[in-house]
Amino acid sequence: MPRIESLLSARLFISPQLAGDRIYFISDLSGRLSLYVMDARPGGSVPEPLLPPHIALQNPHLIGGLLFYVFPKLGKILVMLDKDGDENYQPTFIPLAGGFPQAAFGAELANYRVHAGEPDEERNLIYIFAESRTEPLNVTYRGHLETGRLEKIAASQWGLAPDGVNADHSQVILSEGYTAGDNILYRWMGGEQPAVLYGTPLEQRVEGQTYKPAAFFNSQFTAGDKGLLLATALFEDTFGLGYLSFANPSEIKPVAIVGQVHTGAGELVGLDHLHDNRYRVDYNIDGCSWLYEGVFDETSLTLKLDHVVCGRGVLSNGMLESAHYDKASDAYSLSFSTAISATQIYTVRGADRQTMTAHTRERVLGLPTEWLSPGEDASFTSHDGLRVSARLYFPATALGFNGPRPLVYYIHGGPQSQERPDFAWFSMPLIQFLTLQGFAVFVPNVRGSSGYGLSYMKQIDRDWGGQDRLDHVHAMTQVLPKDSRIDVKRAGVTGRSYGGYMTLTLAMRHPELWAAAVDMFGPYNLFTFIDRLPETWKPYFRIAVGDPEKDVDLLNERSPKSYIEQITCPLFVIQGQNDPRVIERESRDVVEQLRAQGKTAEYLVFENEGHDVLKYENKVRCYNAITDFFKAHLNP
Repeated sequence: MPRIESLLSARLFISPQLAGDRIYFISDLSGRLSLYVMDARPGGSVPEPLLPPHIALQNPHLIGGLLFYVFPKLGKILVMLDKDGDENYQPTFIPLAGGFPQAAFGAELANYRVHAGEPDEERNLIYIFAESRTEPLNVTYRGHLETGRLEKIAASQWGLAPDGVNADHSQVILSEGYTAGDNILYRWMGGEQPAVLYGTPLEQRVEGQTYKPAAFFNSQFTAGDKGLLLATALFEDTFGLGYLSFANPSEIKPVAIVGQVHTGAGELVGLDHLHDNRYRVDYNIDGCSWLYEGVFDETSLTLKLDHVVCGRGVLSNGMLESAHYDKASDAYSLSFSTAISATQIYTVRGADRQTMTAHTRERVLGLPTEWLSPGEDASFTSHDGLRVSARLYFPATALGFNGPRPLVYYIHGGPQSQERPDFAWFSMPLIQFLTLQGFAVFVPNVRGSSGYGLSYMKQIDRDWGGQDRLDHVHAMTQVLPKDSRIDVKRAGVTGRSYGGYMTLTLAMRHPELWAAAVDMFGPYNLFTFIDRLPETWKPYFRIAVGDPEKDVDLLNERSPKSYIEQITCPLFVIQGQNDPRVIERESRDVVEQLRAQGKTAEYLVFENEGHDVLKYENKVRCYNAITDFFKAHLNP
């Protein structure tokens, strides 16, 4: 019988940064995420550890900024550290050759959860977004890395996060956001306070009036600081580019993009300035990554794409975990994976971007490729006519399973995120392991998910457990029963974070659908969940989910707790002790209340994890525990 260790033998190689003739990257070679370096030559070299073995890094997708950045002229690497998933990130320095981390700014940021971005390796500057750990206050600084000086730029309850910086750092664009896509821009020019550049601040909005979400991101100053090229949803629901002239900042004009070669549905997800008038643009198309570069004409407001960096050949039908452009060598370093292949590090060079070099050859051990499941499109039309994207993973034919397969219904977190063909993180190894054990796995991206446009994503605002829940119910009652390859009478549901919330919601509100459920750090009582959040997160959740003082009926109706007596299937709850998003007490409440009613509730707590399971020994235990639980109750 296949073992989870076979899948986990494919170590992570992620977040590469090319600097000179070396590639710096994150890997779990030691069983926990850490920082390494190797030679930037074909096949790489033996990875050299740069951090002491007791230090574990965080999932870069959770941190909200850079996990590390190399500053060659300074001779140091900035590394963002927390403690076993508590997400209280602090900026530290290590030498280029590695060593013990030292605080980059002394103790000045000790009472903040810190995020870093907009690095300038020529001037040794970094921009800091610091969340207070005691009050709903976010402070933005410019960090002078040579001297350790912090220069305060702005402070706000809502954010004012750095979104763009001009070449000489005399101007900074700041984004203040209220809910997903609803943000406005400020411009800071060295004075005491930044000025509103575009949009209406929340406190100035008139009740009853509609304010179209602009969804600004990745603001780039154009030549001579005449204006901004930025990503936005003002002109396309699936995001496009806009141009803001500083001569007339009240008007943003659409920018035409020509030269795309991809087909399918998706959205623009990234924009970055390379050099001169050249830019890179990233797309997520049907969950798969495309990266282009091209030339921006500021007169005609056209971006002409002329090279495909990712999306073809080896770098196709998968997900770009990260991509870093090194201006000095005019080259990219990439981390890429698919549903059936591990993360690999590549560099892409050459004027035509045709020179690709693989620096790793990671693979699963003891499992033929034909045993893994690539999945198939299983998109469906929901109860109200809305198209919902989904994938269905079946055991490979070579495994020899016969008859209808029991189903594991997998729900992603977020909720404003997307399940993609990505071998890097928790979901895909679990999906593959379940199919190896004889399960079919259904993975929907219901309304509220990202990847399908701003309108689709914002349908979850103030509707947790509403239409999203009905999408799942429709799939389980009207769609999946029509597939003769699936036995929906043997169905289990699982999910992480918001996916854990939805797992609890479905198990408790629709108990007839499930024979087992596994909740990983999902909110159970929306009142206590919001009350226990970090202070800087509470303003957002009061708008996006509900205000515990003003929306009592809504939060009661949408809390799984209100339906706990209805659950009939066994429940397994998994939690990280250090989780700041859904704290351990929230999960323990579920277990204790179910056990008090005499119902089956198993509980697994990882003492050295947060809002994820990252360490090798914990992943082995977690994957096995989930799979064994479903095997015991679904009989594959």
